[in-house]
Amino acid sequence: MTEEFPDVASAETPSTRQRLFVRYFIAILIDLVVLNLFAEYWSRVYVEAFTVSLFVAVLLQVLLKLTLAIEHRVRHYFQSMAGVKGRILRVASAWVILFLSKFVMLGLIDIAFGDNIRFDGALHGAGPFIAMLFAMLAAEEVFIRLYRRLA
Repeated sequence: MTEEFPDVASAETPSTRQRLFVRYFIAILIDLVVLNLFAEYWSRVYVEAFTVSLFVAVLLQVLLKLTLAIEHRVRHYFQSMAGVKGRILRVASAWVILFLSKFVMLGLIDIAFGDNIRFDGALHGAGPFIAMLFAMLAAEEVFIRLYRRLA
């Protein structure tokens, strides 16, 4: 039918790869906007150029997904343990992984971009960096919830 009307959009169901592409593309754009808003309105966040912030947003998205994958793997390992000990180890390991990963991310950003991006403040910039990450995750969640309400 779309052959007869080339300007009409196709109503084909997107593949899983297409859905993932759109999901990560939107997440990167959200992270890009949040990072640039922080850089513009908070003196503790400095970004040299838009291109730097774009590459940082991509790197952050990769690192966040990698962190969550590691956390889920460790959690599944401790879920096999029964009782309180397994539950305590599961929660403690998740907290340690999620907390320490922020310092790894900050270090990798420093290695990759040097003085082109800077977070000033508590714990060598970890405070503003973590605040920005929470804002990114919150913005992504708001977007996802709005999107799901459209169905």
